[in-house]
Amino acid sequence: MAERGHGSWYFRVELPPAANGRRRQLRRGGFRSQQAARQARDYLRNPAAADPAPATVSTAQWLQLWLDTRLGPEQSTMHAYRQHVRTYLIPYLGATLLRELTNARVQAMFTALIRTQGAAGRPLSAGTLQRIHATLRAALNAAVRRGLIDRNPARYVELPQGRRPHAVVWTPPRIAQWKVTGERPRVAVWTAEQTAAFLHTIRQHPRYPLFHLVVLLGLRRGEVIGLRWSDLDLNTGYLTVSHQARQHGSEVEIGKPKSDASNRVIALDHTTLTMLRRYRDHCRSPRFGEPVGYLFTGGWGEPLRPDSVTHLFRKLNDKSGLPPIRLHDLRHGAASLSLAASNDLKTVQDLLGHASIVLTADTYTSILPNLAHQSAEATAQLILNAARTTGTRLRPRRQPRTAPGRPPRPSPGDGGSPPAPPEMTAWCTATHTRKRTTNEPIRSSRVKNRAPVRPGHQGNPSRAHKINLRKANDHKPTLQPLLSRWIDLVGRPGLEPGTYGLKVHSSTN
Repeated sequence: MAERGHGSWYFRVELPPAANGRRRQLRRGGFRSQQAARQARDYLRNPAAADPAPATVSTAQWLQLWLDTRLGPEQSTMHAYRQHVRTYLIPYLGATLLRELTNARVQAMFTALIRTQGAAGRPLSAGTLQRIHATLRAALNAAVRRGLIDRNPARYVELPQGRRPHAVVWTPPRIAQWKVTGERPRVAVWTAEQTAAFLHTIRQHPRYPLFHLVVLLGLRRGEVIGLRWSDLDLNTGYLTVSHQARQHGSEVEIGKPKSDASNRVIALDHTTLTMLRRYRDHCRSPRFGEPVGYLFTGGWGEPLRPDSVTHLFRKLNDKSGLPPIRLHDLRHGAASLSLAASNDLKTVQDLLGHASIVLTADTYTSILPNLAHQSAEATAQLILNAARTTGTRLRPRRQPRTAPGRPPRPSPGDGGSPPAPPEMTAWCTATHTRKRTTNEPIRSSRVKNRAPVRPGHQGNPSRAHKINLRKANDHKPTLQPLLSRWIDLVGRPGLEPGTYGLKVHSSTN
C-alpha cells in the first residue's frame, strides 16, 4: 500500500497463480484515504472478515466498497460503473441504510431520473436508464451474496423500454422539413451523392484519410483511432482491425475491440489503397524512414482523443453545408452504401464486425432513394408482365371529355341515350316517307341574299343541302317547338348524348 503524489492511495494484492503458473497481481487505486484502501485490500484477502456490519452499512458505503473490490470488468466498464454510482446512485440512495432500501425507494429514484435532464440538456434516454439500473442491480446482487440483504430491491423496477433507432436517409422532403422545424432524426445517413460531396469538401484537410476509412469501411471511432501501421498491408490490400481506443476522462486507453467479431480483416479497394500510399509517403520521415506506431496521431505521436475526432467532424459537417449527422452515422451510411452496391447482408455484417446479422439488418442498413425507386419500378413491371400474360387490362379507360357545365355523355352500359319525344319521332317519319312532287331545291332561312338561279342552271349542289326550318304547309308539324323541347330534355346542342339526325333531300335539277 502506498500514497501517490496527488494525494490518492493504491494497493497491490498477490492473486493465486494462473493455470500455466504465471504470476498474477491485482492493483487498485484512486482511494481518497488510507483507511478506504486498507478496507478494500482486506476485503480481497478475506471477504468474510472484511464485510461490514449489515445493520450499520449505508447504501453509499456498500456501493463504494463494491466498486473497489470489483473484479473482472474492463477499465471502460469500471469507468461506466463509477460514473453511474457517483452521478446518480449515491445522490439519490446513498444516505439510506442498505437494509432499509426498498423497491418503492428505488422506483422513486428512477421516476425522478426520468424527469431529469442530462448533460446535453435533454432527458435521460431509455438506454441510459437501463444501464444505470444494470449497475445498481449488479451491486445489490453482490450484497445479497454477501448476506447483507435478503433480496434485491432493484429487481422489479419498471423502466421505459428503449427501442433501437432506425437510420433514415436525408431525402429532399426530410431536408425541407428539417430546414423548417430544425428537428433532426436520431440516426440519419447521407445518400451517395451527399457522401461524395462531403469527401470532396474535406479533400485537402489533414484528417481526410481518417474520415475516408470511416466512410468506406464503416469503422468505429475507437477502431480507426487504434489503427497501427503494422495493421496495414499495402501489398496485399488488407487492413486488420485488432485494437480500439477508449476514452476515460482525459485519458485514452488502447485495448481489444468491442467483441470477437470486431476483430476482423477488411479488404481494401484500389482508391483507398492509393490514398493510403500517398498518406504513407506524407508521413515518411527523412530521418526515421517508414512511419511506425499509430496511423493517426497527435503532435507528439500519441493516439488521438475520441472526443476531439467527434468535435472535428461536427465542424467539417457544418462547413460542408450538408444536413447534420453524427460521426457514428457514417458507420450506418457505410452499411447502406454497401447494400446499395449489391453486396449481400453477410458481407455487410463482416464489414462492420457485427456478431449478429439481425443487428446489421434491423439497425444499420437503410434503403437509399435510388434503390427504392428501382424496387418500385421492378415491382410494377412484374405485375404488368403478369397482366400481359393473362390478357388482363390494368390501365383504366380514358374518360370522354365534357365541356364545363354540361352533363357527361352516358356510356353504352348505362342504357344509351334517352328516347326522343313522340312529336319528333312522328315528324321524322312523315318527312322520311313523304314523296317529293317538285324539283325546287330546299330553301333555308339561314341563307340570306342568295343570288337567283339562272334558268336551266342546276344550282350549286353545296348550297342545295340545306334544311328548311320554316313551316312549309299548314298540315306539316312545326320543328322549332320540337327542338326546344328536345333541348330541354338533353341540354344545349353540342356534345349531347345520342342526338337524332334528320334525313335531308337535295335538289336533282
